[in-house]
Amino acid sequence: MKAMLTIMCIAAVTAGPVYADCPYPAAPAKLPDGRSATLEEMLAGKKEVDAYQKAINEYTTCIDKELEEKIAKAGDQLKPEQKADMQKMEAQKHNAAVDQLQSVADRFNEQIKVYKTRTADKKG
Repeated sequence: MKAMLTIMCIAAVTAGPVYADCPYPAAPAKLPDGRSATLEEMLAGKKEVDAYQKAINEYTTCIDKELEEKIAKAGDQLKPEQKADMQKMEAQKHNAAVDQLQSVADRFNEQIKVYKTRTADKKG
């Protein structure tokens, strides 16, 4: 019975509104196509990617803080393996967000290269 009560307490502490307090940011809907984009479109794309990077940084900071608060709130009721599971889950969320950001940045950087190649051809 004690084990069940402990599990219920831990579940109540850890099942908080993760996405309500730390909303996952949406990636830019569309990145400019370097083959046809204007300079203004490329600059607007850069602003979107920069804003997305800022939002991801805020998200990861939020989930880090949220984890710390949950661990502190659980106190002595939290077993080491439960704490490790919580930390592992947070790390997975954190890493997934950073990986998605890197993917968006890589795709945008590729379009910058295409744009620069296309516009350099017109100059030369």
